[in-house]
Amino acid sequence: MTDEVKRLKEIVDGSQRIVFFGGAGVSTESGIPDFRSVDGLYSQQWDYPPETILSHTFFEKKTEEFYRFYRAKMNCLSAKPNPAHLKLAQLEEEGKLTAIVTQNIDGLHQIAGSKRVYELHGSIHRNNCMRCGKFYGPEYIFESEGVPKCECGGTIKPDVVLYEEGLDDATVNGAVNAMIGADTLIIGGTSLNVYPAAGLIRYFSGKSLVIVNKSPTQYDSNADLLICQNIGEVFSQI
Repeated sequence: MTDEVKRLKEIVDGSQRIVFFGGAGVSTESGIPDFRSVDGLYSQQWDYPPETILSHTFFEKKTEEFYRFYRAKMNCLSAKPNPAHLKLAQLEEEGKLTAIVTQNIDGLHQIAGSKRVYELHGSIHRNNCMRCGKFYGPEYIFESEGVPKCECGGTIKPDVVLYEEGLDDATVNGAVNAMIGADTLIIGGTSLNVYPAAGLIRYFSGKSLVIVNKSPTQYDSNADLLICQNIGEVFSQI
């Protein structure tokens, strides 16, 4: 255990209202590609740039092409929680962690056992008909072909926040209130470059700010503890 990890353990042991804010790096150790890493989704070849395909306009105008990409790149149903997900669920069960605020859409925090999770960018596990609102699970989407249709004939849309779409107000409000009430904020696996999600950490005014990320972030100088390691490896030691 490094000195940094020992310090993190001390901070966790001395905290009662921890909030965790995470991004794609939390799930890379579960085999889900990081969107912006060198080997991630954004560096792979496709007919259109991923930012274009994952936009509201593209979904409306080229729905079938959107789903061809979505099925190929967003199907993470076989992924399993890693030590970071499991430790966070344990901290919540112990009454130390009050909330998880995540930019991920894979649902691994809930699979690990976490209850209070604010999914800023939605989830692949929720899909609804745009006409009647009927719910469909992810298997229906990934196992179908072409544009998935509801029994009423309407198009089914994943409950994920696309480019050009705003964040859900209730989710944002819940995340903000969690940040305000936290005594410790642990940021992990995120570059903090995606807004408006990254801007939410400005609401934190507690005692300890911890950043666990392999690459630098713009908030590193504000951190009380900075750990440049894989988050799963770090969390498996505390």
